[in-house]
Amino acid sequence: MIALEPVIGIEIHVELNTKSKVFSKALASYGSKPNTNINVIDLGYPGTLPTLNKEVVRQAIKVAIILNCNLNKVMHFDRKNYFYPDVPKNYQITQSRTPIGYDGYLDIEVDGETKRIGISRVHIEEDTAKSNHINNKTLLDFNRAGIPLLEIVTQPDISNAREAMIYVETLRQMLLYSEVSDVKIEEGSMRCDVNISMKPKSSNELGNKIEIKNIGSIFGVGESIKYEIDRQTELINNNVLIEEETRRYDDKTNTTILMRVKETGNDYRYFPEPDIPYVELTDEWIEEMRRGIPRMPNERYRDYLEVGINDIVANKLIGNKSLSDFFEILLKNNVNLINAANILTSDVAGYLNKNNVSLKDTKLEVDNFIKLLTLLDKGDISSKIVKELLPDMLANGTDVEKLIAAKGTKIISDETQLTTIISDIISNNSSAVIDYQNGKDKAIKYLMGEIMKATKGQANPVLARDILINILKKQ
Repeated sequence: MIALEPVIGIEIHVELNTKSKVFSKALASYGSKPNTNINVIDLGYPGTLPTLNKEVVRQAIKVAIILNCNLNKVMHFDRKNYFYPDVPKNYQITQSRTPIGYDGYLDIEVDGETKRIGISRVHIEEDTAKSNHINNKTLLDFNRAGIPLLEIVTQPDISNAREAMIYVETLRQMLLYSEVSDVKIEEGSMRCDVNISMKPKSSNELGNKIEIKNIGSIFGVGESIKYEIDRQTELINNNVLIEEETRRYDDKTNTTILMRVKETGNDYRYFPEPDIPYVELTDEWIEEMRRGIPRMPNERYRDYLEVGINDIVANKLIGNKSLSDFFEILLKNNVNLINAANILTSDVAGYLNKNNVSLKDTKLEVDNFIKLLTLLDKGDISSKIVKELLPDMLANGTDVEKLIAAKGTKIISDETQLTTIISDIISNNSSAVIDYQNGKDKAIKYLMGEIMKATKGQANPVLARDILINILKKQ
């Protein structure tokens, strides 16, 4: 048995969220009726000329910056020639020699340690038509043809399935936060190809590479790598030569299946695209894009921990960009940030999930939410009352103070009123009083529950507990 280790690189294709396609004015949208968002350029009609969408370049610059890439300030496009039904021109317009970004990196966190994954290149290209296989026929939807893509290619720096999954999720979050794509893997706006080979641990010589195409989930990335490591290891230990080939991941069996023998760069016969002039990236343009980049998830996470938010809540905030964006505004205000984070990730997130909406679909306003936090912090309302008020605030945008007045839900902090209520509860629960006198702590919890029930959750819990214990001590 030969001691082997995997060498893994990942190629990510990301659809950019521009209004129109990369080289035509047809709409770039998902879910439309097949073959409705098309024109003669997308269909490769002879004599038609592409026109580069400037917004595609702007978004590509952003991505290159957040991935710490060098930029090709003078770049051009190339033709990648191949003959598949989903490519009507028989070539794809892409970038071979001058990718917009190169020699970058992305740091990921693995078991508390930082690992740097090198980014070989980031380049712009056009998507192909979508193939729909029905019975024995293949139907083509050219709505996807010409959708702007960014291809992000790593160095072979990934060592196992877990690192690969963490890399893809970290990159997905960064692309989402940079607002260049919705990165919905399930809809195909982010697609993963994995390159994997095995080499002896004692050697620096890489084995022949297997490419696994179009993996449609982060889970699938991990499972395909695990399967391929086992498959290649068994072949090598049985003295079977591994040839370069392209495979696909079968999510029903968690295996990979041969598609075709791997093409080489020479097969594509790259040459400069004659119909698109060279593009120059000015320093002013680059700086404009740099200024427009929102704070990335790793920066936010670090700052959330610094203000006292625990790791679990911080990760929940980061996992929902709309909640994190809302919290970013709260960071600039004098509010109880820990209460804010807890309410956003529990009560607000629960409402969003239950109603299948995002925060932007609600009527929750920052100023109104700050009022809610202030009232909670002052002890004028309880967390139970917060839960009662939020649905109205989210659904209707109702002012929190008007809600409290209408519902009569303000905290009872009047000592005389609470003393009367608590004295009556003690008189009606003599067995609980005896339990307390016998040292049973659960008696306090029971009596506090009765107090909250009697006041519909409006009793100031700290004051009520103090009054309760004082009365009990005198019994």
